[in-house]
Amino acid sequence: MSLAHPPRSEHKNFSKLAPELDAMVRALGSAAALYGLDKQPLELVKIRASQINGCAFCVQYHIILAEGLDVPKAKLDLLAVWREAPVYSVRERAALVWTEALTSVANGVSDDVYAEASAEFSETELLYLSSAIAGINVWNRFGAAYRWTPPARK
Repeated sequence: MSLAHPPRSEHKNFSKLAPELDAMVRALGSAAALYGLDKQPLELVKIRASQINGCAFCVQYHIILAEGLDVPKAKLDLLAVWREAPVYSVRERAALVWTEALTSVANGVSDDVYAEASAEFSETELLYLSSAIAGINVWNRFGAAYRWTPPARK
């Protein structure tokens, strides 16, 4: 089976061609976990943003990471329809609504979305969550633009 649109480059080339840029984007995306935010919901956030942005590489990459963190299969399976699925906590829902707002930011972020997110996250936590969302959105731009091949399962 051939891809309708072959890759323009691959993820492995990114760090070889632009190691400083690779390090900066990695740092932005990992700051929230270093700060202490729970890695399981962070992976859900990264998968959801990647779904919205159509980055197959990042969707697959973060599903693999989430599985390694023992994120329940139901949460991964239902992520595209998380609003209708009862498997997510209130905090996870707040993170996902914030993710969608920051990923599709053209219309701004409503007061209701901000209130929902800030009810579950402190000001500092929300900044770090925002950094994780910003980081995955950066990765999505590269992955989608260059059509990186999704990583294979081992």
